[in-house]
Amino acid sequence: MREQATIGRSIGYVIAWPGMDAESFLDSNRRVQAPGGREWAWAFCKTALGGVLLWVVARRVPVDWPLLQGWVGLIGMVLVAHFGSFHVISLVWRVRGVEAQPIMAAPLTSTSLSEFWGRRWNLGFRQLGHELIFQPLHRKLGAGGAGFLVFVASGLIHDFVISLPAGAGYGLPTGYFLLQGTGVALERSQWGRRSGLRGGLRGWCFMALLTATPAFWLFHPPFLRNVVLPFMHVVRAL
Repeated sequence: MREQATIGRSIGYVIAWPGMDAESFLDSNRRVQAPGGREWAWAFCKTALGGVLLWVVARRVPVDWPLLQGWVGLIGMVLVAHFGSFHVISLVWRVRGVEAQPIMAAPLTSTSLSEFWGRRWNLGFRQLGHELIFQPLHRKLGAGGAGFLVFVASGLIHDFVISLPAGAGYGLPTGYFLLQGTGVALERSQWGRRSGLRGGLRGWCFMALLTATPAFWLFHPPFLRNVVLPFMHVVRAL
């Protein structure tokens, strides 16, 4: 891989790509299909929608509803960055012949919780967790045990970047990801198979229920009040 990577591509990976799949990105021998116009339009639409939520809609939320303001702004930020701008960066790299797939792969189309976390949501972190935690441990602990530890690590990392700056809400992001790991284990159990949680409409509903309903554990009120709202003032969204 190192022999195939040019200096320019290596620098680009470090400073201008949010993904973690270095092997694919640095492989100059890979043939990459250029993205079409529809994908470009979709990427810019997501970015624009996030901007509207952040700089237009959030301002129209009554000031005595600060948590709603925070949620609208937070969703706008995620659309602008993770779904929008990062997708645009992916398109630019692929036009240049670099294998740089979007880190958000249409997560709302997931038909199971495993698909959501394993193949569609934040593939950059998924790649990192797979290489650093899952691969070294899956032979000793099995796929289920190693996979659950990835969720534990994700929870602790999110507590560090969410609860610590907020100065409160400690343990809630970790609890959120423990619930996700438990949900994946339940989905893969015999009961989950009999209940149809591994795909189809039931699988989608189970995914949506477990990811969205407890989202206030992940982005808890202290984080919205102490981090998101002040940041929105800095960027003149409020």
